[in-house]
Amino acid sequence: MKIKSLALSIALILVSTSKQAVEIEKIQLPDMGDSSGAIISPAQEKELGESFFRGLHSETTINQDMEIQQFIQTIGQQLVAHSYAPANPFHFFVVMDPNINAFAGPGGYIGVNSGLILLTESESELASVMAHEIAHVTQRHLYRSIEQSERMSIPTIAATLASALLAIKAPSAGMAGLMAVQAGNVQFQINFTRDHEKEADRVGMNTLFDSNFDPRSMPIFFERLQQATRFYGSGVPEFLRTHPMSENRVADTRGRAETYPYRQYPDSIGYALTKAKLAVIAETDKKVALQHFAVLELQGTVEQRAVAHYGIGLAYLDMQQFEAASSVFSKLTEQYPTQPQYISALARTEVESHNFDKANQLFAKAINTFPSNDAIKIDYIRSLLKSSHPQQALIILDTLSGTEKRQPIYFELLAQTYADLHQPGESHRYLAEYYYASGATEDAIMQIRLARDEKDLNYQLLAILNERLSFFQAEQEDRKAKRK
Repeated sequence: MKIKSLALSIALILVSTSKQAVEIEKIQLPDMGDSSGAIISPAQEKELGESFFRGLHSETTINQDMEIQQFIQTIGQQLVAHSYAPANPFHFFVVMDPNINAFAGPGGYIGVNSGLILLTESESELASVMAHEIAHVTQRHLYRSIEQSERMSIPTIAATLASALLAIKAPSAGMAGLMAVQAGNVQFQINFTRDHEKEADRVGMNTLFDSNFDPRSMPIFFERLQQATRFYGSGVPEFLRTHPMSENRVADTRGRAETYPYRQYPDSIGYALTKAKLAVIAETDKKVALQHFAVLELQGTVEQRAVAHYGIGLAYLDMQQFEAASSVFSKLTEQYPTQPQYISALARTEVESHNFDKANQLFAKAINTFPSNDAIKIDYIRSLLKSSHPQQALIILDTLSGTEKRQPIYFELLAQTYADLHQPGESHRYLAEYYYASGATEDAIMQIRLARDEKDLNYQLLAILNERLSFFQAEQEDRKAKRK
């Protein structure tokens, strides 16, 4: 029964925020000379994290918008650089879910729900949540929990994490199921997790300040969540039912924040533009989004009004009012020629209008201006494929960063490019990698088999296909064995 009770502990960490107030005290890190490193090696942790992330793709919707992904990665890496383990690998991503949530998985995979981003009122508030989750990873809370419960094999740990995925996607159902597993051990597991949350708050706030974010944003955000319970009554959001905000916790984090010097912490333009884009995506009725930004366009600073104008343009684009969208983005590009989101939006509008020559000219110019911007490159590749330029698309694909070359979208675009180049073997090969990265191993196996059925395969490609087929099949068999 220890493994089952561990599932509760892991789920509580993955959907983390504190259930108990913390004491106002100077940060004192615990002795990290524990034996958690003996439970799982760095290579095993990497494997576990990658498996966890692939599994998430089949459980929920992971953001594939590269501009949003670049922003969350940038803010995350800024925090990691000032954390207690700056050399540790981290991967940050956005879950397209209106529920207010964030979680830390194995291997440094940290997810933030779009609903939480939209709830924040400053970049520092978002950073405070991410710093808290980073602390869970750097302090090895997941593995210290495993150590407290029972030494387990990597397959068993992976199976336990898989059972906790439901608690991420549907907190009420997942937590109810896990808490019913073993009532006798629940109190110990909750108490142990409270200690982790206390530590994550302390360590996270220090990281927040060192990363040039406002430490006062943590209690401000906690207080907003805590006050929400008073207004929602029985209809309180799932996050607040599973992660209550106590008066003591808000007071204690506020007291600790006051020990840091006060100054202004302006938001980045990337934060404002990301929120605007997410707001348009989240609103099913684009006319409502249009009205929302039309009001904001009449208030605030010049830069804030420009962001509102950007939101209006995105709403027009989603409504397929291309002329209106083009007018908005053209003005923004003229006013802010060094802002990549504006020129990219203008180019995407031309793509949607089927003005591919103009779109490709805009993208080519943008890449010259922003040579390391993967988001622009991805959109340029899509435009090149739609306009029947697969060879040029392949060249741009090769210039993407190493991080981007591990994402599902990279393999999907490679598969489409090779299909357009009339190389079906390569196309099926990369489509298999896309499915595998998306958590669909059975579909990946099917694509490898289709690739092997193609004629005129060279020896090198055939060897790669055989190796990947063996790898996928072994993982599939291992997964089936765990279900028994």
